[in-house]
Amino acid sequence: MSDLTDWPRTARAWRWRVLNLSWPIILSTLSVPLVGIVDTAVVGRLDDPAYLAAVAIGAVIFSSVFWVFGFLRMGTTGFVAQAQGADGQGVGLALIRPLLLALALGGALILLQGPVGRVAFGLMNPEAAIAGHAHTYFSIRIWSAPATFINYTLLGCLIGLQQMRLALLLQLVLNLTNIVLDVVLVWYFQAGVAGVALASVLSEYLAAGVGLWLVRGWLYRPERAALLDPQAWRRLLVVNGDLFIRTLFLTSAFFFFTRQGAQLGMEVVAANAILLNMLQLIAYGLDGFAHAAEALTGSAYGARNRRAFLQAARASTELALLVAAGISLVYAGFGHAIIGLMTDIPAVLAVADQYRWWLVLAPWVAVWSYQLDGIYIGATETRLMRNTVGLALLAYVLVTLAWLPYGGNHALWGALMLFLLLRGLGLALYFPQLVPAALGAQGGRAD
Repeated sequence: MSDLTDWPRTARAWRWRVLNLSWPIILSTLSVPLVGIVDTAVVGRLDDPAYLAAVAIGAVIFSSVFWVFGFLRMGTTGFVAQAQGADGQGVGLALIRPLLLALALGGALILLQGPVGRVAFGLMNPEAAIAGHAHTYFSIRIWSAPATFINYTLLGCLIGLQQMRLALLLQLVLNLTNIVLDVVLVWYFQAGVAGVALASVLSEYLAAGVGLWLVRGWLYRPERAALLDPQAWRRLLVVNGDLFIRTLFLTSAFFFFTRQGAQLGMEVVAANAILLNMLQLIAYGLDGFAHAAEALTGSAYGARNRRAFLQAARASTELALLVAAGISLVYAGFGHAIIGLMTDIPAVLAVADQYRWWLVLAPWVAVWSYQLDGIYIGATETRLMRNTVGLALLAYVLVTLAWLPYGGNHALWGALMLFLLLRGLGLALYFPQLVPAALGAQGGRAD
């Protein structure tokens, strides 16, 4: 994409490019919760509530463990986008190396399933009636790890190549297959908890096969020296290591939020769970623009095209701000009704309604960290992402501990907003140094 004709020429054209890249990602992220809903509906109709509890515990374990490995998606997007922007010749290696890493990590997780399971179940500490079913789920679902990590890598590649509709197709194959297999295995074959786990495993491997077919044009047998280039592997491991630590920091922040909230009473815990789901919906609504920023700024970064880099960042951020404003207005006007869809318990509804105004503010605060994360991923400037999240986490913990005894749940939510704000502010301060020198073709007018 370094050639002049490949870049949009006007601000309007840039915004259309961002929109065309964003909507498939937004749809694909919205399809993810459907799997959990169907899992719940399918198992919830069995004769023992222990089945539902076991699937819930197993799903939490794997969503937590697998989410930490999301760096495979992010890192691959940055490397592939830069390779595509430079000359397109390095895309194959930018995909093959992380695929090998994904296989190695997935295999390692299977080999370490014993200690991983002991730690996970020790933290969850399920009741005896639930534990047996939960272990069954775990022992089957763990075998999906290699395919899951391959799918992360393939999704990152497709986003980096700006093939968002193919990324949507990959996610739909994964999620819809999972839903169909859930129904068939649990209801038709009466496979219970094992059927839910097996549905996840089979759908991951099917999606991996489809994904490898989609990127077949970039898969080839590279020269041994190029594949094993120590400098390239060092760069890959450093970037992915930074993203891994960043993700651990983010996970710790929300774990800390839940743990501190548990001290404030049952109704507050329940209300915060609902509000956190609403916060997750904000991420679903804005992720598409962050992913578009990853792909476009990464390509411009690889081409060393300063103007295209700035225009991509500007166009994606403008649209993200517009959507953030829309979400804020929806939460302001219909927040009470949305909460009412998730609970009809008067005490919980009253508490959630009291604190929902933090969700009206949240899109305006969170959009900056989401967008700048996308831009920094495109540039593979992950060290600063890691450090910024770490410092923001430290400030968040200190402010929470100091403020919570006096401010209660308002203090908890205020500190979380501070955490999101500091993430964005830290990345924004370094942004001028991130912009590449204008060594490539220029990308059109800035107005």
